[in-house]
Amino acid sequence: MSESTDPASPADRIAAGYAFTGPALDLGALLWDGRCLPDRQIRVPLSMLNRHGLVAGATGTGKTKTLQLIAEQLSANGVPVFLADIKGDVSGISAPGADNEKVRERAADVAQDWQATACPAEFYSLGGIGTGIPVRATVTAFGPVLLSKVLQLNQTQEQSLGLIFHYADSKGLELIDLKDLRAVVAFLVSDKGKAELKGIGGLSTVTAGVILRALTAFEQQGASEFFGEPEFDTSEFLRTAADGRGLVSVLELPAVQDKPQLFSTFLMWLLADLYADLPEVGDLDRPKLVFFFDEAHLLFNGASKAFLDSITQTVRLIRSKGIGVFFVTQTPKDVPADVLAQLGNRVQHALRAFTPDDAKALKATVRTFPNSPYDLEELLTGLGTGEAVITVLSENGAPTPVAATRLRAPQSLMGPVDAAALDRAVKASLLYSRYAEPIDRESAYEKISAEQAAAEAEAEAAAAAAEAEKQAKAAEKTARSAPKPDPSLAQQVVGSGMFRSLARSIGTQVGREISRSLFGTARRRK
Repeated sequence: MSESTDPASPADRIAAGYAFTGPALDLGALLWDGRCLPDRQIRVPLSMLNRHGLVAGATGTGKTKTLQLIAEQLSANGVPVFLADIKGDVSGISAPGADNEKVRERAADVAQDWQATACPAEFYSLGGIGTGIPVRATVTAFGPVLLSKVLQLNQTQEQSLGLIFHYADSKGLELIDLKDLRAVVAFLVSDKGKAELKGIGGLSTVTAGVILRALTAFEQQGASEFFGEPEFDTSEFLRTAADGRGLVSVLELPAVQDKPQLFSTFLMWLLADLYADLPEVGDLDRPKLVFFFDEAHLLFNGASKAFLDSITQTVRLIRSKGIGVFFVTQTPKDVPADVLAQLGNRVQHALRAFTPDDAKALKATVRTFPNSPYDLEELLTGLGTGEAVITVLSENGAPTPVAATRLRAPQSLMGPVDAAALDRAVKASLLYSRYAEPIDRESAYEKISAEQAAAEAEAEAAAAAAEAEKQAKAAEKTARSAPKPDPSLAQQVVGSGMFRSLARSIGTQVGREISRSLFGTARRRK
């Protein structure tokens, strides 16, 4: 009897580790000794998919098809799914797959009953950039830790940003969009605002300048579109379709794929928001949502300790909220050890060992797997497209044996749907009218601007009053110091000595005649 059919053979022992009694997703057929064994199916228990997972492998090895395969079966089992579509090729999950010779050959290899099937799907975009229902967050909801990550602030600057958020919250200044945050930062380093944070450390002009410059660069990337209202309710991702299948939420990211830190941090906000809103449910027979985090290495590049601590805590605790998270990346070393330790389900596609760094990454990956009868270093460099090394958590929570697996083919379209069909699907959604149009209500920017305008008007009025008073005083002083005008001819005559002499003799006839003639009175005739 050959090794593959001997009841005591390694192949049988591996297959026995995947013989679950409860609902499970079918991943593919066991590969052993160079052959595919269709009667030995490799599966993952549905109840263990809230224990998180990792899909890793070099570019072009089939990671996207693997997450599509898992997402389809989750949807069929009534579990909602969230997918981040970085390259724009996951939208095909909403359309039936194309039957062809290659698909039929794969289905025959792994004993798959392949039928072209579309999944119910909704399409989203970050802030309306690209095709999809806009997903927006307020700056307050995003928070200082995540924002510091995307602005690439150091620890001191991150702490200062935390003070700014604290001040805004305590003063009722809502930080809805980036101009709100900019207004608060500018106010806190102004002459009027400097004293506001003095008691808790203050905000230096240098740090404020760094934050404002980072915000400017962020806005130039189009980030203003991502912050604002209406803020997206992440519970929308937990819906099921009318037929009971889980809704697949696809976040379309091709329009922002050149801004990796932005979308990876935004995805982390989505996950953190779900964690904050959902109640504790413990272990369920199926997850409430499975979240696929594509290009996960971008999330961790240059991350601060506070950010990594936030991710680790979220991943560790969100399991009890019924949420499963799968990170999709190139090698396990892209994920911090504390996060990797939380990922119980592993699908490792082929790795390349063309360089010394590749060889080092390969050895590190092998060490993350349980002991197995495979030569994993050799196996991982020899896997074909659509093949992977798998270990998952069994129904009792123990790791299953390592299994080389030829994966099943997705039943939905392996590629993007037509752009026109995608646009129609977005606009036909009941959520489109709720989130499509942005709202700009009164918040920190408007309140601070109004206060500044009032202060400026008051200052202008005071300055005008002071200027008027100054001018009045100047006019009065000018009047007092002005030279007296020359007396008129009559005044000169009246004031002269001759006149006074004549007046004394006014009783005389001559005096009377002279007096009358000087004042123009006529001499009475006798």
